[in-house]
Amino acid sequence: MKSKDIAELLDEPACEHNKKSKSGCAKTKPGATAGGCSFDGAQIALLPITDVAHIVHGPIACAGSSWDNRGTRSSGSTLYRLGMTTDLTEQDVIMGRGEKRLFHSIKQAVDDHNPSAVFVYNTCVPALIGDDIEAVCKAASERWNVPVVPVDAAGFYGTKNLGNRIAGEAMFKYVMGTREPDPLPKNTPENIKIHDVNLVGEYNIAGEFWHVLPLLDELGIRVLCTLSGDARYREVQTMHRAEVTMMVCSKAMINVARKLKDSYDIPWFEGSFYGITDTSQALRDFARMINDPDLTERTEALIKREETKIRKALEPWAERLNGKRVLLYTGGVKSWSVVSALQDLGMKVVATGTRKSTEEDKARIRELMGEETKMLDEGNPKILLETYEEYKADILIAGGRNMYTALKARIPFLDINQEREFGYEGYTGMLELVRQLALTIESPIWPQVHSPAPWK
Repeated sequence: MKSKDIAELLDEPACEHNKKSKSGCAKTKPGATAGGCSFDGAQIALLPITDVAHIVHGPIACAGSSWDNRGTRSSGSTLYRLGMTTDLTEQDVIMGRGEKRLFHSIKQAVDDHNPSAVFVYNTCVPALIGDDIEAVCKAASERWNVPVVPVDAAGFYGTKNLGNRIAGEAMFKYVMGTREPDPLPKNTPENIKIHDVNLVGEYNIAGEFWHVLPLLDELGIRVLCTLSGDARYREVQTMHRAEVTMMVCSKAMINVARKLKDSYDIPWFEGSFYGITDTSQALRDFARMINDPDLTERTEALIKREETKIRKALEPWAERLNGKRVLLYTGGVKSWSVVSALQDLGMKVVATGTRKSTEEDKARIRELMGEETKMLDEGNPKILLETYEEYKADILIAGGRNMYTALKARIPFLDINQEREFGYEGYTGMLELVRQLALTIESPIWPQVHSPAPWK
């Protein structure tokens, strides 16, 4: 990828920082990609497209422990869970065999798995030696009559967030607009007008979007594509025909939402399905943007019904959690959307992480928690534990990499990131979240690990 292309992605017009005197994302500091490089960001953004063969072009270490490496769930194909790599060696680099290995790897993927498409992810080594993956992908696509999409996201280009945008750029450039949506099913009710929408940055972690999808179906809102949770290649092709786009995950792929607006006049808004308040607001925003009075009326009726039902179900749990103090260390959309969900339960978030949050995320945090709220840009174990003690928190909610910090410190911990096994979206997901919080905080293990050993 050319440096000017990277600069354009960093200087995203739709981002809040462009309203400041120094526009554009900050340049990567040395060591910043330890939390995820561009390749990592691009791959995890697109892996949930389930019927695609995802090939990592580079040394085998880039593929890592790749079986099922994101907790997204599929209602169909499981091809996305299979890690594929060209496994470049020193000999391949020295002898210039990188492009040849990639070409044969694409052939093997097509022959063995018959995928709807093949995505090729560029990594640092082939980018440094100058492999032209775009030319190889074009030749392979013509040879085997299968779409082969190059995702040029070498790790040294920048951070994980940049990789997300590179992935979105590849989808917009090579995939969107190449097919028209399927016609509506014959059994579609005639009295309800169906509206088509997109969701960008929704990854269906632990199958949590399936809590929300029945609500959209009931309202007559057809999801053309979720980029990319439980998505199919053919769905990504049709995103240009939606009436509105919902930006779910912070501003990771905001360039997709903006370009759909610029090229196809599809309006977009940012929302969240975490918590009662935000789920209801997201449904209202769909109705508002679509501007169908009948849809608005049915949306309000659905919200009233679902909120009444979930608040009644939450009563016995909320009593046990009311007033509990939470240290939240995550990033992006969850840095503020989970705050809202916890406040719905009467819990107090004493501090939240903002390492991967945008300026808009931070503004929402201040709106929810007040101007004096503590935001953690760094989350090393020492800072997390000091903050936990200082603010007398009752539980640490963070990503899997912080689990062992919590266990060594003998404090309650709940995983909120992509490795988790429970889905927290929507009204139903709220019940699961409160259940997991109560089980974690009230576990009998905590008083035991803090009491002296019997032999002392």
